[in-house]
Order: sequence, then structure tokens, then C-alpha cells
Amino acid sequence: MGPRETGGRSRPGRRAVLGAGGLAALAAGGAVLTTATARTPGDGREAAAGGGAVAFHGPHQAGILTRRQSHAHLAALDLAAPAAAPGADAGGGRAAAAALLRTWSAAAARMTRGEPPLDGGADTGVALGAGPAALTVTFGLGPGFFDRAGLTAARPEALAPLPAFPDDELDPARGGGDLFVQVAADDPLVAVHALRTLQRLARGAASTRWVMSGFTRSAGGTHRNLMGQLDGTANPAPATDPAQRARILVTGAGAGAGAGAGSGVPGWLEGGSYVVVRRIRMLLDHWEGLPAQHREQAVGRRVADGAPLTGGTEHTPVDLDAARSDGVPVIAANAHIRLAAPRSNAGATMLRRGWSYYDGLRPDGTPDAGLLFVAWQADPRTGFIPVQHRLARGDALARYVVHEASALFVVPCGAAEGEYVGQALLEA
Repeated sequence: MGPRETGGRSRPGRRAVLGAGGLAALAAGGAVLTTATARTPGDGREAAAGGGAVAFHGPHQAGILTRRQSHAHLAALDLAAPAAAPGADAGGGRAAAAALLRTWSAAAARMTRGEPPLDGGADTGVALGAGPAALTVTFGLGPGFFDRAGLTAARPEALAPLPAFPDDELDPARGGGDLFVQVAADDPLVAVHALRTLQRLARGAASTRWVMSGFTRSAGGTHRNLMGQLDGTANPAPATDPAQRARILVTGAGAGAGAGAGSGVPGWLEGGSYVVVRRIRMLLDHWEGLPAQHREQAVGRRVADGAPLTGGTEHTPVDLDAARSDGVPVIAANAHIRLAAPRSNAGATMLRRGWSYYDGLRPDGTPDAGLLFVAWQADPRTGFIPVQHRLARGDALARYVVHEASALFVVPCGAAEGEYVGQALLEA
């Protein structure tokens, strides 16, 4: 039961091996459906839920290691093409990009302190009296940014297009983009005010390509996604584990090195990251009709408390070698947590920090709902890509999700007081 559907028509998924309890492995093309836990240690800039300020300035941008807030808007913008004129140089595009990021950074720094975005400038008043609400604003750069800014030679090699994955049904209009903005806060008015402010400040310099909005619980604890599963239990802890931190943030060890940078990392990227954004629609009408046991076997965890099927509590390490008395693995061969585990992917690690979304009903009456998958890593070639390739070969969840949008951005390091994000790149 639970066929994939496209345009209201059933489409059978590919079949694979049987898992524990007789659950059939379902169609390929799944995704890591786990997101960051609320207990994920941050970088010292995580704020108490409900009102604390998170500093905008620092060695890396807030919104990566920061705890996940309850409301988020993800957006991509395209830079305006520089005016063509006889004798014009390529510096016009770079100057315009620098001016926009300088303006954005100054406004973001003020808004994260709970202040109006412009010193002495007019404001809509939408967020007056709301306080900082743990607002974070994070900026990223797409491949096209480097071309439009006349910096093609500086584009990192790791910012290559993501490969096509089986069963992707991507809408080009909801993917890609020259600039990425992640706005997150514990107050929905604060979040939408910050997004609208950035869009307003970009007029004439960049146009919005797409926006996706999401939410999660506000009471803390591990996120429970719209499939009912506690989600993000096995996330890395980069604040306490230097090895894991090096898999999330770009370091001088060579991960994510820029084109022509040899084995090093350009200064503008040291302490930065790469982010993969995917809009994953969940086929909830089909998923919710499955017996609870089958849903748990597909994931590999209990619904009630998130504990692995091998026993213990939510944070008990899963025993991928455990087997029943008849020799059948307790964690099915196609279970999501088995296929997504670092052990199954040569240590590939991501910090998954996503939000659920619910956008009403589709024309066929099915829910337009799912996960805004946001994964941070030092290099997508050793993070997201190998994991997704493995999931595409038989994840049991794949028949119940549709990948509808995808984008990859490089995220520069943070800005010091008086500087703006991307300054070292744009003023080199």
C-alpha cells in the first residue's frame, strides 16, 4: 500500500529486499529525514527560547551551530544583471553585490539585537516590542553569484551542481539562486519582519527567486516531524567534538577548498560551511494508513520515544549488528537509520537542522506538507552526496516522500564587528 503519486496518478515504486517483520523495501530516492535536535550544543551564541539575543557577529555565521528556533523562512534571490555599457568592467557586479551584503549585514546585526533594521531609517513596525526572539540571519552564495560578481575563478570546487538522484521531481523555479538567506526566530512576526526587511533592502539589486517557510515545536526537545517520528536524535555535536566540527565547518585541512586554492582554504571560507536545502513532500495520506509497526520498521526507531528498535532510550546508540533469533537483522536492511548512518557511508556527516512545513492542500486534495531539509557540512562531496546516493538505492521511506526542490550554497565565514559577510571575498 502507499504508492507514489504524481499528478494524482498512482506510480509504483521499485521493490527491494524484505526488512524485519516482512516490511518490503520501498522505492529508491529517499532523503535523510532527520533534523537537528534542540539539545545540539552550539557555539556560545545559542539563546534561551522565547527572547534572548543571538549575536550576528562572530568567526562563523549564527544559524549553523545555533539551536533551531521555532519559525524559519528560507529564501533565494537572484542578483540583477549589471548594466552593460561600452568599456564597463566586471567590477560593477562585484560592487553591487558588496553593497547589498554590506547593507544586509548591518540590518541583520541590528535586528538580532531587537533594534530597528536601519539606524534612523523608516521601519514597518511589524516587530515592535517583540525583542530579539533569538533571531538569526544566515547568508549563502550560489554558483551564479560568482559569475555575476566577476569572481568565477574564486568559486569553490565543492560548489558544483548536485548530481541527479533517482525519483527526484525537482521544480527548477524552487531551486538554485545566487544568494541564500535563512531567517529563524522564536517569534513568527520577528521572523517574517526580518525576511521582508531583507527583501525590501534588496530592491533593485536582487529579486526573490523562491521562499519556503517552516516551523517546529517551541517547547524544546527533539523535533517530531510530520511523519510522527522524533527526528534528529543521532545528529553530531560539533561544539564538543573537534572531529565532527571539522565535518561541519570548513577548516584549513582542505575541505571545501576554493578553486585554485591548492590544499588550503581561502580566508573568506575558513569557518564557513556548505548548506544543502531540499523541499521534501511527505505523502502523508499513504504513510498514515500504514500499521504503526511498519512505520517504525521503515525508520528503525519507535514512534513513542524515538528509541532504536534494538532497545534503550532515544539516545541509546543503535546496534546495527543486532539480529533476531532467526538471524534477521533487528534494524531492517532498508531501514532509514541504517542507510543514513555514518558507518554506512564512510563516515559522511552532516548537521541536519530543518523545519516542517504545511502549505495546505494540493489540487488533488492531498496535503502539501513535509520537511524543509537543511543540512550543513564542510564539503557536500563527502557529506550529503554519498549519503543521498546510498539512500537512493533502497531507503524504505522513499516511497512516501517526493523531492520537489533542491539547492546548494556556500556559506562564508562570519563577520567581525564593523565588517559584512563575504567582505574578504568581495574586497580581495
